[in-house]
This record gives sequence, structure tokens and C-alpha cells, in this order.
Amino acid sequence: MTIAAAQPSVHVRAPGKINLFMRVAEPGDDGYHDVATAYQAVSLYEDVVATPAAGFEVSFSGSVDVSGLPVDDSNLAIRAARLLAEETGVTEGVHLAIDKHVPIAGGMGGGSADAAAALVACDALWGTGLTKDELHGLAARLGADVPFSLAGGTAIGTGRGDRLSPVLATGSFHWVLVFAEFGLSTPAVYGELDRLRGEGQVPPDSVAPAGAPAVDPAVLQALRAGDPGLLAGALHNDLAAAAIGLAPELDEVLRLGASAGALAGLVSGSGPTLAFLAEGADEAISLAVTLSSAGHTAAHVHGPVHGARVVR
Repeated sequence: MTIAAAQPSVHVRAPGKINLFMRVAEPGDDGYHDVATAYQAVSLYEDVVATPAAGFEVSFSGSVDVSGLPVDDSNLAIRAARLLAEETGVTEGVHLAIDKHVPIAGGMGGGSADAAAALVACDALWGTGLTKDELHGLAARLGADVPFSLAGGTAIGTGRGDRLSPVLATGSFHWVLVFAEFGLSTPAVYGELDRLRGEGQVPPDSVAPAGAPAVDPAVLQALRAGDPGLLAGALHNDLAAAAIGLAPELDEVLRLGASAGALAGLVSGSGPTLAFLAEGADEAISLAVTLSSAGHTAAHVHGPVHGARVVR
């Protein structure tokens, strides 16, 4: 069927994310790993403007290098738009103009944010009126991080990371992100983790869990208390050893952040973006200046923030 566009264009903003905690199980028979992770959406955003078009198109701009991004049907945002159209019977197309600020292949879910924003934007553009649960169902079919990009805030993710349970986080946490000039392939990082575990080369706290992975209750306690000092002691990422094994220079930056006053630092997701937790906004600004002075690209962000939503 044909649905008249509800608006001439729709602007949606979706956040990047960091993983405050990540435990990774051994790969299953299908090669995928179950995880238990604590997500937090942070104030580094992707902006997507959807306008009517004859087909499905995407274009990119932004503060990151977008020259290598696909603009065909392999692009996750295009896949999101097509999936929504197929599920709702829409026969129109859409042009998605994406202004990117989340690093590409950086472990912050930038592509997932684009897909979540595309779902929300196309739903509004076409007037399809899907419920939050229906959009979540489509998001889960697109990738493990897409549902969280829709929801935002702070949440526990289990399974592939797409089964979400919201978490109460009091107040705001301040982070300094350090962006690498290169990306890391998520499958490559998981493969390296499997190799390191097989050779007994991971730290004791990153050995594969005996049963289903779970988030440490100390993470939830710290978030509820709004206490960055408590949270600093609970941060963990099983993938860190693998990411550092593939990019050893990350370890030097983690050491620099610790010496410059960060409460704690960790690899975000599969990396190579690093996230340093600060006591507050002033401390985060000072840390960002120190890291920038050392030649790194650093940004102060805060979280939690909302998920993909229309910008009025």
C-alpha cells in the first residue's frame, strides 16, 4: 500500500553507547557469543534526516571520516528503512542524510545508532505509527546494539545484547572518550578473545564464565547510587585483552589516563575507543585537556542520555 508522508522531512538524533561492563561466554554452535553487558547511552550523537525519495538512498557527512562507508543496501540504516517498509507495506522510498560523530568501527555502536534513527525517522515520515515494542522487534532483527540505541538510558543487555532490562542510574556520569585513528573489526576482536582464552592468556577475571554470563551486582549498586567512585571499581570488559592484543598502543593510553586523574578507564565494547570515568564535569574537562595535549583525540561526554528520538 501507499502511505502519504506524514511530514516533509524528519530529523532524528540517536546516541552512541559505551559498555560499562561486559562478560562474554564461549561461542555457541552457531559461532556467536552470549554476553551480559551494561550499556550507557552518552552525549555523542548521530543525526539522521529522512526525506521522501523514489528509492532508498543514504548520504554521509560529519566530524569522522565517512569516505569508506557503504551507500548501498549493505548499509545498516538502509536495511532498517527497507525492513520497516516491508513490514508495513509502504511503497515509497527515503533519502537518509546522516551526520556522523560516533567513531566508525570504534565500539560505540554508531552504525546501530544510525539504524535506530532510521527506524524512528521513517516511522514518522511515513506515518506508519508503530508502537515502541514493534520498533524494538524490528531493531532486534537488525543487530544486537540497535534495540539499545532505540531505548537509550542505561540498561543490562543479555543474549546477544539485544534482550534489554532498564537500569536506574541516579544523576549523571562524566566520561572522557579517546578516539583511535583506526577501527577494530568486532568479529576479529571476538576471534582474538577465543584464541587468547584457548591459550590461557587472559586475566583471571576474563576467563569464560561457567554458565550464562551475568553483570556484577556492584555495577547496578553504583549506578543506583550515582557514585562514580563505586562504578570505577566495577568496570570490566572481557574483550579488553583481545582489543589490546590487536592494538597494543591502547594500553599506553589507558595508563596515561590513569596517571592523569581518571577514576578508571576501559575499552568500550570491541574497541578501539577508550572510555575514562571522571569524578565530575570539571575533572573530565581537565582530563580531556591533558589527553588532547598528549596528542590524542579526546571528548568529554555525559550519560545516561535518551535514545533515538525526533528532534523538534
